[in-house]
Amino acid sequence: MAPLALAVTIGDPAGVGPELIVEAWARRKERRLPPFFVVHGREVLLAAAQARGIDIRVEPIARRDQAARVFPDALPVYGDLDADYTPGAPSRDGAKLALESLGDAAQMTVDGYAGGLVTAPISKSRLVEVGFAHPGQTEYVSIACGFNAGAGTMMLAGPRLRVVPVTVHIALEDVPGRITQDAILGAAMATVPALRRDFGIARPRIAVAGLNPHAGEDGRFGNQEAEIIAPAIQTLCEAGMDVRGPFPADGLFSPPALATFDAALCMYHDQALIPFKALDFEDGVNVTIGLPIVRTSPDHGTAFGIAGTGAASAGPTIAAIRLAGEIMTRRSLPPGAARG
Repeated sequence: MAPLALAVTIGDPAGVGPELIVEAWARRKERRLPPFFVVHGREVLLAAAQARGIDIRVEPIARRDQAARVFPDALPVYGDLDADYTPGAPSRDGAKLALESLGDAAQMTVDGYAGGLVTAPISKSRLVEVGFAHPGQTEYVSIACGFNAGAGTMMLAGPRLRVVPVTVHIALEDVPGRITQDAILGAAMATVPALRRDFGIARPRIAVAGLNPHAGEDGRFGNQEAEIIAPAIQTLCEAGMDVRGPFPADGLFSPPALATFDAALCMYHDQALIPFKALDFEDGVNVTIGLPIVRTSPDHGTAFGIAGTGAASAGPTIAAIRLAGEIMTRRSLPPGAARG
């Protein structure tokens, strides 16, 4: 049986998402992308293609199982909701379209009508105006899967580096209070099976960054490493996982160190995202791990300031679609099959 197509959300129609989706489809053969369809926004996609100078066919589909057949010759779109295309000028109607696309695409994926979910960038502040009550798309998708909002864990994955932040979108002053053994254990126990199942790594190696400069330097710069992080690492090792650290974060991402681990657990957002974007800015992907469905997203925002100008790179969107297809394929393999 042919694999299911991926469901792609339209994102905020005033952002760069629509134009990057159409460019991804235009480069589908060159980049060997799996079949995908967009949920709602046909007129937005056509206008974005015109603004980008891309000649494209956008074909409505009445059934989701038509997507793979249509994909080689046209970009399939399921659903008939739309909004005006005014790049750089987010609107309430655009936010409504983004929310409907996210909701319908997530539900299709949960119900098994799509092989995975790829979410284009949204404006959270605009979505709040139309009833979005979640910190982000990850929490929304977690709830759509029937779990609590914190069930999904964010991994940033690229060709050179994979990172998992233990804390994400919180103020830096609040980070030390959120670094607990349970938080570290939860991040690691989501990461290890994801590396095995979704990335084909039989024996994952995890490096854990310290919170403080020089990983605390024996308590001189802080005691979280000795009192919280190291005991959590010991618990994980006793459970049979290859987890090491805590390492000083300033040396963890050097070229020699990168070869020693498959993913790094970082204590806060920028500790993870700065090295990741430095190394994998063009092809970095936000992957939600710990959920029963495949979900990826390009690792950038709506970029309203350059929407419609042709300046935005389609690299991250292409990478997000390609990685979702790779994970979908790996998950479809029978137990014990080669995962490479």
